[in-house]
Amino acid sequence: MSSDTIAAIATASGKGAIGVVKISGSASHDIAKQITRKTLSARQASYTPFYDVDGRTIDHGVALFFKGPDSYTGEDVLELQSHGNHVLLDQLLEVASRLGARSARPGEFTERAFLNDKMDLAQAEAVSDLIEASTADAASAAVRSLQGEFSKQVTDILEQLLNCRVYVESALDFAEEEIDFLKDSDLADRFTRLDSSVTQLLARSQEGILLRDGISIVIAGLPNVGKSSLLNRLTGEDTAIVTDIAGTTRDVLKEEINIDGLPIHIIDTAGLRHSDDPIEQEGVRRARVQIDQADRILFIVQADEFQENHYKAEDESLLSGLPYHIPITIVINKADLVPDIAKEFNDKDSILVSAKTGQGIKRLQEHLKQCAGFKKTPEGALMARRRHITALKNVQHHIQSADRILMNESAGEIAAEELRLAQDQINLITGEFTSDDLLGEIFSRFCIGK
Repeated sequence: MSSDTIAAIATASGKGAIGVVKISGSASHDIAKQITRKTLSARQASYTPFYDVDGRTIDHGVALFFKGPDSYTGEDVLELQSHGNHVLLDQLLEVASRLGARSARPGEFTERAFLNDKMDLAQAEAVSDLIEASTADAASAAVRSLQGEFSKQVTDILEQLLNCRVYVESALDFAEEEIDFLKDSDLADRFTRLDSSVTQLLARSQEGILLRDGISIVIAGLPNVGKSSLLNRLTGEDTAIVTDIAGTTRDVLKEEINIDGLPIHIIDTAGLRHSDDPIEQEGVRRARVQIDQADRILFIVQADEFQENHYKAEDESLLSGLPYHIPITIVINKADLVPDIAKEFNDKDSILVSAKTGQGIKRLQEHLKQCAGFKKTPEGALMARRRHITALKNVQHHIQSADRILMNESAGEIAAEELRLAQDQINLITGEFTSDDLLGEIFSRFCIGK
């Protein structure tokens, strides 16, 4: 355990009914005595005055004391719940400082919980994901990971991997026997089950990443093709100003929606055209910046100008100038202006919509989910980080390499080394072998007080 004591305001800035100051460390019990002028019983809420070091009353509130190791951090922890005025909270923090506590770094409470074996690294990261969750599905995925479901799946993979390692390395000890243990069908079955377990965890984890990060969609096209109208239809609000005047949108408009729990960051941009207007020129420049950063582009063309599945020359010119590495969905808008177009429309690579009437919007939403690779797994998503995905893919690579080497080359020593490398990758996920630099990077992204 750490020798020093830390303190921080644990509630968000601004005024509220309740505010919380959290203190963790060996001095927490003594600080509690001096602030409340009483001895607190562990895990019992006590309504009490809060005093400063000179005996003046700061506020009345609830004090909770948790005796380590039965606490969030594994240390003695004090929580002071006062009225949610930052003047009062700052005073309580100042008193704690004068009584021996220092200001906590971002994420330091959770970091101590990890270092004191109250949770593994994957669970610690899920704490931040739960705080940042923007949808109910994302919050549920974070809760599952925080409760240890992700870690349990990782541990199960580790156990299967260790069994394979033991089998392979034991077989090497009997290399001169007539029986080739390394080509035993039971070992092949173990590798198959292990590979399947990693595949399933990857699917649930990748869904969790989508729930947390979502995808970025940029709406682009010529002026007056209905980009802002489409934004308004997708958000369900009058987010953007819509007029018949070309070039109405001159800046970038960003909104977030969620489709079946998938966060989608939608960005409306200025119409892409040459203009002598310096304001519109800047709008086009900003549009180009957003396009270059997008996960997908919705390129809008008008139905009444879309003849026999061909685009007009200006659309073709703009399309040819878009980044080749970013996928594009062609959206044929204003279908309400051409009532018969639906009968003739046969372009499977485009989506016919009317931002005005809502025609085709449901299909567009389903298309965006499909493009993102968003498939709700029956077991539910598990919140994970991109580093977890990278590690799991490396685990799978080493497992498949070991399997291939055993089956094709009978090189047991090399296969055993591949399995050892796979185990190292798993240990990176749980934090068993994690550098201080990585820990610093992870916890620095937390909010102060957590």
